[in-house]
Amino acid sequence: MRIGLYGGTFDPIHLGHLRAAENAREELSLDLVAFLPAAVPPHRGAPLSLASDRLAMVRLATLPYAEFEAWDHELRREGPSYTIETVETLLLAQPADSFVLVVGADTWPEIPTWREPERLLALVEVAVVDRPGYASAPPKPPFPGARGARRVGGPGLPLSASAIREHARCRRSVRFLVPDAVADYIGKRGLYR
Repeated sequence: MRIGLYGGTFDPIHLGHLRAAENAREELSLDLVAFLPAAVPPHRGAPLSLASDRLAMVRLATLPYAEFEAWDHELRREGPSYTIETVETLLLAQPADSFVLVVGADTWPEIPTWREPERLLALVEVAVVDRPGYASAPPKPPFPGARGARRVGGPGLPLSASAIREHARCRRSVRFLVPDAVADYIGKRGLYR
C-alpha cells in the first residue's frame, strides 16, 4: 500500500485538514491517508484538549471515508512526537508499504528545525500541500540527499484550528468549519471554553 502520513496536533481537526488530505490522496494516488495526532508537539505549545479527545475527533472526522484512518501511533509513545521516530517505526513494522509524509506549505519551511531532518527526508518522500495564504512554488529539498518533495495543488480551505478554538471559546458555532460529528463532540464535551 502507498500510505500518506499526515501528522499534526488536530486541536481540533477541521475541514481544511480533510481537504488537504484529499488533495494529496488524489494527486499522489495514495491508497490511504493516516492521520496521526501528536501526543506532545515539539514545535508548539501544549494542545488545549486531551490526546484522547483529539484522537476521538480525528476518528469521527475520518470514519465516513474508507481512504482515511486515524492512527494513534504517536499517542502511544511517551514524550515529544518526533516524526523521524514515527517513520522509522512504521518502516520496520510495515516493510511492504511505502510512505509519503504529507505536510502543509506552512510546515515545509520548518522541517530543517525538526529532529534529524536529513535522515527523515532520506527515508520518505514528502508531499507539500498548498495552503491558502502560502506561496505555492515547487518545494526544493533543503538538504543534499533528501528525497524529492512534491507540490500538491488543489482547492484549499482557509481555516485554522486556532480560529475554530476561538469560535468555540466565544460559544459561537463551529458547524461547517469542522465535520458535523466533530462539532457535536466539541459541544458535548465543552471543549475550548
